[in-house]
Amino acid sequence: GKMAKHYTKDYLSMLRNKIPIDAVIVDVLNLEVLNSHKMLRFRCPLCHGFHTATKHETNLARCFDCKQNFNPIDLIMAVGKCGFKDAVEILKDRINL
Repeated sequence: GKMAKHYTKDYLSMLRNKIPIDAVIVDVLNLEVLNSHKMLRFRCPLCHGFHTATKHETNLARCFDCKQNFNPIDLIMAVGKCGFKDAVEILKDRINL
């Protein structure tokens, strides 16, 4: 079998914090977005509503309808319906460090 990749906690927290959530939504996932009042609203991958926002201080995206917070990894898992490792691989390809 293939060796499972192990990512360090630091590496994962870097992916979660250093890749701007807005860039994940717009550039990586190409989610449908509405720009209202300088706030990025995106279509929630779970309930498909637009009652959403991103918070730059925490680098999280939130859906107020289904009360879900997404970090960049969560968001890719939800949209791509993929597992944690696949989501990390997708993000990894997008980062320039």
